[in-house]
Amino acid sequence: MSAVLPYFLLAFGFFILVKGADFFVEGSSSIAKRFNIPDIIVGLTIVAMGTSAPEAAVSITAAFNGSSGIAIGNVVGSNLLNLLLVLGVASVILPLSVDKAIFKRDFPFLIVSSILLPVLCLIFDLKLGRIAGLIMFALFLTYMVLTVKAALAYRKNNASAESGEQIKVLPMWKSLLYTIGGAVVIVWGGNLSVDNATEIAKQLGISDALIGLTVVAIGTSLPELVTSVVAAKKGSTDMALGNVIGSNLFNILFILSTTAIICPFKIDMNSIIDQFILLAVTIYVFICAFTKRKIVRLEGVSFLLIYAAYTAYIIIR
Repeated sequence: MSAVLPYFLLAFGFFILVKGADFFVEGSSSIAKRFNIPDIIVGLTIVAMGTSAPEAAVSITAAFNGSSGIAIGNVVGSNLLNLLLVLGVASVILPLSVDKAIFKRDFPFLIVSSILLPVLCLIFDLKLGRIAGLIMFALFLTYMVLTVKAALAYRKNNASAESGEQIKVLPMWKSLLYTIGGAVVIVWGGNLSVDNATEIAKQLGISDALIGLTVVAIGTSLPELVTSVVAAKKGSTDMALGNVIGSNLFNILFILSTTAIICPFKIDMNSIIDQFILLAVTIYVFICAFTKRKIVRLEGVSFLLIYAAYTAYIIIR
């Protein structure tokens, strides 16, 4: 039973990570609403960061524990999974239309950040340290300022437009309980996930980087997978794509920058290769989206095949 226990604890860690993020988002959004912060700003900041909380908790915890393979592999693996598996499944269900704003702001930022990550790692001798973290965090702040300004301008020009986020105002005691309790559960889930993922890697005699790129990446990407698939089924195809692009930007510019600032960590050459694969995949998805202003089913199938080939490659490696 002891050999099986880490698998159960890893699954439980993922579960409480997702539930903790839900409670944190609900509580902190309610507090923000009480202070009359517009719904659209809450959605672009608190809610977006909340859905990336599982990746943040895992990467920061892994860096502190010396499991740099999980710290970087979790983010790179999650981004690849989002682009190839999540978009692949969603576009097979229903072709994904692409909003013009994604081409003007979000996709260019994602491509730049996907170039910046391996470049910084190579410049700083395979180490993601505080200077690199601050550079990425500055780009993250720039992206957030532009996004918030665009959202406010859209709201002003479309006064009757409904916000995508319906913020529920809770009693103050419950808001604080959800926010603090959710944060505690996220940290606990992160520790539990990293500890047991590392234990499983040791049992199987594989690297923590492989665990980070596969099992941990899938576990922490469950919110994005569920959100995008549900959005595609309901016909909200632009939301499915926007969710993935936004999540990938947060993963690189916010999670990795925060992790590097708090606890700098080393990176091996295999991770650099994975980062360049991520860059190539990002450009490929951009081309697919740009050519017809949508991602069609055949392209979605190609995403799934590429993800299967990549998974086989890293297992063989």
